[in-house]
Amino acid sequence: MILASLALSAVAAAAPANASPPAALEGQWRNPKGNVVVRVAPCGGGYCGTVVRASEKAKAGARKGGTPNLIGTRILTNLRPAGKNTYRGQAFEPKRKIRAPATVRMVGPNAIEVKGCAIGGMLLCKEQRWTRVS
Repeated sequence: MILASLALSAVAAAAPANASPPAALEGQWRNPKGNVVVRVAPCGGGYCGTVVRASEKAKAGARKGGTPNLIGTRILTNLRPAGKNTYRGQAFEPKRKIRAPATVRMVGPNAIEVKGCAIGGMLLCKEQRWTRVS
């Protein structure tokens, strides 16, 4: 944690005075099971989340569901601000090959809640709390 603070301080000192700080949403996030890590970064005027690490079990589940390569799969797209600490966009569930509207809410500097609901936004809802990877 101290190394991360020092690294952030060094980056801040090197950045031009007019550069805007990165959104709190940017970074790497681990799902609750700890078997998938997603990198959230700017893309297309919003934010996207791409799988950068996954356990063999998670990869096998995705393959079984029809997603051959879990690493590199974009599972969050077009996330745009939708209120205080909240973003809305699309989520992709690789194990079921389902795309659905999603809401991502910052619940602290190191935690986000990711919620997606398929079928009219009312059925097949799934919500998870992801933690920041340092």
